[in-house]
Amino acid sequence: MRMFYHLGRYAIFLKKVFGKPEKHSVFVKQIVREIDKLGIDSLGIVMIISAFMGAVITLQTAYNIDLPIIPKYTVGLAARDSILLEFSSTIVGLILAGKVGSNIASEIGTMRVTEQIDALEIMGINPAGYLILPKVVAFVFIIPALTVISMGVGITGGYLAGSLTGEVPGPDYIYGIQFAFQPFYIVYALIKSVVFAFIIATISAYWGYHVQGGALEVGKASTKAVVASSVQILLFNLILTQLLLA
Repeated sequence: MRMFYHLGRYAIFLKKVFGKPEKHSVFVKQIVREIDKLGIDSLGIVMIISAFMGAVITLQTAYNIDLPIIPKYTVGLAARDSILLEFSSTIVGLILAGKVGSNIASEIGTMRVTEQIDALEIMGINPAGYLILPKVVAFVFIIPALTVISMGVGITGGYLAGSLTGEVPGPDYIYGIQFAFQPFYIVYALIKSVVFAFIIATISAYWGYHVQGGALEVGKASTKAVVASSVQILLFNLILTQLLLA
């Protein structure tokens, strides 16, 4: 029953979020600000993790298929598909659920407990649309770029790891990432990343928006936001995989 309660309140919350913006000029400025805060500030961690994960995927694949009958280019093929299909969308989404999700939940939650949201309501402003909609639009807009960057950095990290260790010669790796390439894999990853961005932004804002209490409750709301976002990402990853690749 608790789940249905939150589901209904989440639906009502989304209706408030997607209300008409107060001023389009202010709305656009807020989107640009949120793109910088939520997207550009996350670029560093996405690149670092992508590089190391690409290297690890390449080396583990090379070590586990070290048989004379299996050509070396299959390492590049396996690394490419792993990065495109799962890592650059799902794993990066889970990482950003922790970083961006907790940031959104704590920011909105702090504004709730300090009565800033109540003040906006008294002034006749829709606080959900004014505070949260720019975050949702900005994150949904910027995350495809982060996903594409993650793909490139991950594949490059795998190339460097294979070449420097001598496990996978560079020409073989490059041939592997080109072999039987399906462009739809990139479209698939981008679709998933957009859905995950919406989940992270809205669920995190939902928990922050409905905080009651003080600083302790804000911390609990941030934890709930990260856990709920992560679970929904895994659930929708399964659903989208079945819908798009079956």
